[in-house]
Amino acid sequence: MLTGITHLHSILRWVALIVILVALVQSFKGMTRRLEYTDKNNRWSLFTLITFHLQLVLGLVLYFSLGWHRQLGEMADASVRFWSLEHMIGMLIAIALVTIGRVVSKKNINGPMKHKRQFWFFLIALIIVVASIPWPWRELGIARGLFPGMQ
Repeated sequence: MLTGITHLHSILRWVALIVILVALVQSFKGMTRRLEYTDKNNRWSLFTLITFHLQLVLGLVLYFSLGWHRQLGEMADASVRFWSLEHMIGMLIAIALVTIGRVVSKKNINGPMKHKRQFWFFLIALIIVVASIPWPWRELGIARGLFPGMQ
């Protein structure tokens, strides 16, 4: 079961990156062209929120099932430090930023301002997510590849 959750968490990473990129592009267009915030913008923002929160739930299942929470005292090992602390904290901050970005885009302000606020919150979240993923070209991700467990 944990293998399936790991695969789902890994595949959903790509979905999360795609939906936040789409939402960012829409927000950037809306911000620069001074467009109204439409139902389409709202849906992509919602898809981003749902995808990130689903990743959170799967990540928490993996975090506690694989025992990373019990290894917090072993910070000298880079791999343990990354999985037990850095990845988790980075992703929690990113999810909080996506949530805040979604909430502020629902406030009763004009469309361009909604786009602007959502854009900046989502952009910072995306930067943190990209920095917190164990990519194959990083030392921690070499053995994992782009799709862990599927090689």
